[in-house]
Amino acid sequence: MKRPTDKHGAAFCRRTRREFLWDAGGKFTGLALTGLLAHDGFLATQQAAADGITPWRNPLAAKPPHFAPKAKNVIFLFMYGGPSHVDTFDHKPTLAKYDGQTVKVKTKGRGGERDEGRIVGPKWNFAQYGECGAWVSDLFPHLATCVDDIAFLKSMTADSPIHGSAMLMMNSGRILSGAPALGSWVNYGLGSVNENLPGFVVMLDPVGGPISGAKNWSSGFMPATYQGTVLRTQGAPILDMDLPGGVTRPMERDVLDALKDMNEAHQTTRLANSELAARIASYELSYKMQRSAPEAVDLSDESAETLELYGVNQEKTRDFGTRCLLARRLVERGVRFVQLYSGGAHNDDNWDAHGDLEKNHNHHAGATDQPIAALLKDLKRRGMLNETIVIWGGEFGRQPTAEYAQGTGRDHNSYGFTMWVAGGGIKGGISLGTTDELGSAAVERPMHVKHLHATILQQLGLDPNQLSYFFGGLDQKLVGVEHVEPIHEII
Repeated sequence: MKRPTDKHGAAFCRRTRREFLWDAGGKFTGLALTGLLAHDGFLATQQAAADGITPWRNPLAAKPPHFAPKAKNVIFLFMYGGPSHVDTFDHKPTLAKYDGQTVKVKTKGRGGERDEGRIVGPKWNFAQYGECGAWVSDLFPHLATCVDDIAFLKSMTADSPIHGSAMLMMNSGRILSGAPALGSWVNYGLGSVNENLPGFVVMLDPVGGPISGAKNWSSGFMPATYQGTVLRTQGAPILDMDLPGGVTRPMERDVLDALKDMNEAHQTTRLANSELAARIASYELSYKMQRSAPEAVDLSDESAETLELYGVNQEKTRDFGTRCLLARRLVERGVRFVQLYSGGAHNDDNWDAHGDLEKNHNHHAGATDQPIAALLKDLKRRGMLNETIVIWGGEFGRQPTAEYAQGTGRDHNSYGFTMWVAGGGIKGGISLGTTDELGSAAVERPMHVKHLHATILQQLGLDPNQLSYFFGGLDQKLVGVEHVEPIHEII
C-alpha cells in the first residue's frame, strides 16, 4: 500500500496503533535500561564534560571525605533575629545588680555605636543542670535536660551587627552575597548518598522567610545543583518541579525526546554531552523527588509517643515540632544538610526583641524548646546523634543594654554571644569561652564564625583549609584564604 503524500510528494508519517504502542513502549523501557547502564558505568566512555574529553560525573555523586569522618549529617537550628544569650545560656548575675542603671559599655547594633546604655536585668531565673552543671534559664526547661550532650560556645563573635549581612556570614562565611552556603559546601565536598532527595534542605518558619531571603541557602558561584531546596510541611513538599504548561513527569517526556534525537543521529555524536547529561540528571532528580518527597514528610508511620515527644499534638509546638521530626526523617534518608528556621519576616515575628523582650522570647522559646530537646533525645535513642551534628544559634546575640529609653528590648550584639553544638563527635557537657561580666563582649577564648564552620567541616571529614572551589581566579574556601583552626576543645 502506497503511503499518502503532501503536495510536494513527501510521504506523511502515519502510524498504526500497534506501531505507536511499540514505539512508545520500546523507547520508555530503553530509557530505563539507559539509566541502569549509565549508573553502572557502562556508558562512561561515551559520556564527556564540556571539553569533550573529561568523563562526565554526576556532581551530587557521593565522594570520599579527606579523612575518616566523625559525622555524616548536619541539622542547623537557626534562631533568626538573634536570641539573647544573657537570657538563655550565659548567666550574668551582675546584670540584676545594675538593672535600670546607665553604665559605660560599648555597644554597636541597629541603634548605632554607643559608649553607654541602660542595663536591662535578666528576665528569667537561671539554674544549673546535668552532671556538667550548665547554666540554663527558665526559657528552656526541656532543653535543660540535654545539657550533658551539648557543647556551649559562649564567646562567639561575628563581623556584622546587622541582620542581613550577619545572616549571610553565619550561613556562608561572608557578609556579602554571592558565596555558597555551608550546606552547599558540604554537598560539594561529599556529594549525596540519596538519589531521591536533595542533599541540602531548608525549612522556613510559616510567618515568612528571613531577611536577604534565598541568598542564605544559595550555591553562590557554584553550580545550582548545590543550592538548598525549600521543603514545605503542608501542600506539595517541594515546589516548581513541573515544566511550564502543566507538563507532568518531565523526565519521561524530555529525556525520551533527547534519546530519540540521538538515536536518529545514529550515534554520530557522543551519547551525552555535558549539557544533556546535566539535563537528564536534573529531570531524574526532579522525578525521583516527586515520588520520594511525599513519603519523607508523611508522619503517619511515626508512633503516638514520638509525635507527643516532639509536641506535634500541641498548638504551640506543632509547627517547629513537625519540622524537627522531619529533619530527623530526612537525615535518616541520607540528606546531608538540613536547616530549620525559627522566626521569619520582621520584628517580633522572629527573635529580634527590640521592644518587649519577655513577650518575644517567651513566644519563640516556648515554640522551640520541647521540639529541640525531642530532636536530641530521638536522635540519641536511635543511635543517630553520634553521626549527626546539631547546631543551635542565630546570626548574633543581644546587648545587655536597652535600645530605647523605655522597655526591656535589647539591641544586636556581634561582639560576644552564645551558640551550641551537639552530636557528631562533639564533646558534650562543656562550656567554652566567656563574655565580660555584663555579656557585652567575648573576653576569654573568642571564637569567630569561621572557626565554627571549620569545626563542622572537620567533623564531616573535610579539611576546611583544603576544601576549595576555583572561581574568579582564586581557590575559594568557606573559611577564607587564611588558615583557620577548628575548635579543638570541643572535638
